[in-house]
Amino acid sequence: MTNYALRVPDSLFAYVRKVAEEDHVSMNQFFVMAIAEKVSALKTETYFRERQSRGEPNAFDAWLKASPEAEPMAGDELT
Repeated sequence: MTNYALRVPDSLFAYVRKVAEEDHVSMNQFFVMAIAEKVSALKTETYFRERQSRGEPNAFDAWLKASPEAEPMAGDELT
């Protein structure tokens, strides 16, 4: 485990303290979870950008044309 001194503006610190208390977690745990969520979001974005770069629009169009014409399943309807 590594320690890191973090400078947080007073107003944000007060809000984090309040939210952490409401969630019954320590402020340390709150900060670690927030960092983990951000890292996860960035990794997910990178993954989808990489997948997009490998996509072939013509292959997708062919896949759509080969799909059967059917009504959407319950809950999948477009509004």
